[in-house]
Amino acid sequence: MSDLIDSPDPGGNAPEFSVSDLSGAIRRMIEGEFSHVRVRGELGRISRPRSGHVYLDLKDDKAVLAGIIWKGVAARLAVQPEEGMEVVATGRLTTFPGQSRYQIIIEDMKPAGMGALMAMLEKRRQALAAEGLFAPERKVRLPFLPEIIGVVTSPSGAVIRDILHRLRERFPRKVLIWPVVVQGENCAPEVARAIRGFNALSPGGALPRPDLIIVARGGGSVEDLWGFNEEIVVRAAAESAIPLISAVGHETDTTLIDLAADKRAPTPTAAAELAVPVRLDLMAWLDGQAMRLSQSLSTGIAMRGQRLRDLSRALPRPETLLETPRQRLDTWSDRLPAALIRSVQTRRVHLSETAGALRPGLLRRAVEADRRRLANTAARLNIHALHRDMENRQRELDRLFTRLSDAAKRQTRGWRDRIEALDRLHETLGYTATLKRGYAVVRGDGAVVTTRAAAAGAGALEIEFFDGRLGLGPSAALMRSERKPNKPTEKDAGSKGQGSLF
Repeated sequence: MSDLIDSPDPGGNAPEFSVSDLSGAIRRMIEGEFSHVRVRGELGRISRPRSGHVYLDLKDDKAVLAGIIWKGVAARLAVQPEEGMEVVATGRLTTFPGQSRYQIIIEDMKPAGMGALMAMLEKRRQALAAEGLFAPERKVRLPFLPEIIGVVTSPSGAVIRDILHRLRERFPRKVLIWPVVVQGENCAPEVARAIRGFNALSPGGALPRPDLIIVARGGGSVEDLWGFNEEIVVRAAAESAIPLISAVGHETDTTLIDLAADKRAPTPTAAAELAVPVRLDLMAWLDGQAMRLSQSLSTGIAMRGQRLRDLSRALPRPETLLETPRQRLDTWSDRLPAALIRSVQTRRVHLSETAGALRPGLLRRAVEADRRRLANTAARLNIHALHRDMENRQRELDRLFTRLSDAAKRQTRGWRDRIEALDRLHETLGYTATLKRGYAVVRGDGAVVTTRAAAAGAGALEIEFFDGRLGLGPSAALMRSERKPNKPTEKDAGSKGQGSLF
């Protein structure tokens, strides 16, 4: 027992480190030994917080290495990291003392070979195709002869010269050039912004809206053309209301914008050929159509003239048509005087016979008989009875009119009372009546505010009282959001949780 007490403690002469000192020593050792490393692995968990930095895991079948890409480095990457991609990351190892772990600060990242890049491209293509961005029914027909053509390309390359030269040869048109970077990290956002910018132009404005868009770039490697495989470019091309031709790379190069465009051209020169027809061919076609029209008119007139001549031969001569009517006219003209004389004699005899039967005594007797018949008929008519009947009917009509008028007044009075009751109910249920009782309506940025958090986040507040509205600026809204809430009274506690004014 005494031996154990007298013996020195094991490791008693070892120096003591604090946790921070030990973590710093480990960090200096790791950063000194692995100041520049290249690591190959598969990307696992990827996180992109609001700060813009990228947190990810590099892994293989046996181990996992945490990695960080700072915001500035992530914006310069040619290929953005995606989960499942195999990459080669270049950077330096360091530690994070707060969690006792080591990690790699990535300064550059590239896909590990062409196979990984193509696998990522195929995965993106399948995802966008599942959304229907490449569906044939989304594509629209190109205009036959556009007035204005918008070209999205580099203004300093040979592509724009080839397009302008080809358009000048085939059919000169107005061209609007939207200059963009066609390679590198800024390629995708600039191309997408150019497509959406052309679509945002107003027809007939100071800067006219193009009838057709050509997105063009010369040939290059897969990495050079990668900007046209980005999702932002594909979505901009699919959403374009203006017909779009994709002319990226050579005939063997295929990018995702080719699948989303309304038409794919193998080369920029071929895109110009798809955009406009050949002017000389159109002029030759018009000349041919004019010649065919002239020949058709001449042939039609000749055929109708021949038909008219054939029909005229089947018609009789005008002299033959007039011979029979002329002879009939002569016959009737010879018989007409004798017929008139016989008709006059016949009517004179009939008049003499009728005049002999009209004697004054006979007419007098007929008049007396008609007068007696009229007197008998007048005696049978009772004028006083007719007047009494008319007076009775007039009184009945007045009585019915009075009843109808009273009924109409009662019905109108009932409708007026009902409308007044509904109006009083409307005034009672309306929020303006509630404002009279001391309530107020608070609006923030034009919308009704019901919570303190919404009022604090509003840029400007407006309070509506019964006799008008009071506007409060952003500073007043901020002061109210920072002010401590008063201790709720019994009345406030009773109204807590009230969902509406009713």
